[in-house]
Amino acid sequence: GPKKVKKLYNELKIKDIDDLKKALKKEKIREIEGFGKKTEKSIIQSIKQYEKSQDRMLINRAMETAEDIIKIIKDKAKVKKIDYAGSLRRWKETIGDIDILAVAKDSKKIMEAFTKMKDVDNVMLKGDTKSTVMLKGGIHVDLRVLPESSYGAAMQYFTGSKDHNIALRKIAIKKGYKLSEYGIYSKKSGRKLGGKTESEIYKKVGLKLVPPELRENRGEIEAAKKKKLPSLVELDDIRGDLQMHTSYSDGDNTVKEMADAAAEKGYDYIAITDHSKSERIANGMSERQIKKQWKEIEKAEKKTDIRILRGAEVDILKDGSLDYPDKILKELDIVLGAVHSGFKSSEKETTDRIKKAFENKHLTILAHPTGRMIGKRVGYKVNLDKMYEAAEDNGIILEINADPARLDLNDSHIINAKEYKVKFSLGTDAHSTSGLDNMRYGVGQARRGWLEKKDVINTKTWKQLQKLL
Repeated sequence: GPKKVKKLYNELKIKDIDDLKKALKKEKIREIEGFGKKTEKSIIQSIKQYEKSQDRMLINRAMETAEDIIKIIKDKAKVKKIDYAGSLRRWKETIGDIDILAVAKDSKKIMEAFTKMKDVDNVMLKGDTKSTVMLKGGIHVDLRVLPESSYGAAMQYFTGSKDHNIALRKIAIKKGYKLSEYGIYSKKSGRKLGGKTESEIYKKVGLKLVPPELRENRGEIEAAKKKKLPSLVELDDIRGDLQMHTSYSDGDNTVKEMADAAAEKGYDYIAITDHSKSERIANGMSERQIKKQWKEIEKAEKKTDIRILRGAEVDILKDGSLDYPDKILKELDIVLGAVHSGFKSSEKETTDRIKKAFENKHLTILAHPTGRMIGKRVGYKVNLDKMYEAAEDNGIILEINADPARLDLNDSHIINAKEYKVKFSLGTDAHSTSGLDNMRYGVGQARRGWLEKKDVINTKTWKQLQKLL
């Protein structure tokens, strides 16, 4: 916090991370009053987390950058096909570089448009079929222009992942083929057998087309062989957003403004889930304030074409109790429980705390279940298997928080949680109307977690959701 930062400056004249690392190496920080070995260890962990995050960017930054570049190129040159590949196409939570592939008759014109974008800081390579630029924000972007006959093969190759591609290549070799970014070839004759589409590649090696989000060599090859790939949830399946904040707590917009923005997206319903009273830093609502909000929700619902659920993001207190009494909780349509404090508690303490909260009959959803913030905070210590088991036993729904800085649960956690009989919800955790656009990132994680429409509660109609709740 700011007090400790000030103390570090006053005592050791620490002004930046380099100064901090030097002081840690000399074990100077533990000597300062109020710090000690535990704080020193925590700072080392935080630096590692920060430095790791600097190598990669959050998916929303990469996605918006890639989409802007594609739009610029389309506006300035004639392209037959253009799309992003790499880890961005697989919807990974963080992205290193951006890869864009295109098909066009005049590749020189595309490269001219690409290398002369106003955000380009440095043209690292410029050729007729490949160019590389560094943008002013430090983002590295590659653009390749390919013949249409190789576009599918290149898209498959450059989408990855490396492990998925190695597994695919092994199958191709066994079948007597050679597979590259240019196409699939007969090893014996050298004749090209396919490459225009990704489907051609997968079909030739005897597999169903694997969705990009699943290409991590986590069982998708075997599932494709057996024709047991899941029918993944789609953004268009989402009928409502089940976490958002208004000006009643730490949001920017009114209930009506959030509802109108959600209605424009074609949603059937939303849940207004402002913070409970203990979350003072986020202007948590008192019991009087939440009752006032209920009246505003009632008025807003009459003036918009959307159903508005009365909800709250309620703090799970240290003893596992919820931050509102039962008389308030029972009046809510949906209750999100969340851990916002005690991140230094032991694994057992946090696990017991969450399990105790799950026993409250009014709790519906566990919000951002691990508490992590990508590149900033690893989250609290919790036994995930015990948490999933308790969620199954108590009928608690697990949230996939779609905020790009959270994406919590992440893909691997979703895969593990799905082994239990639990359902999932998607919530943007929007603090403004623009935040509602983040739903696609939550859907991306859900797809990476092998989820189908039936696994996600906000794919249900209003009547189906009412029955479930």
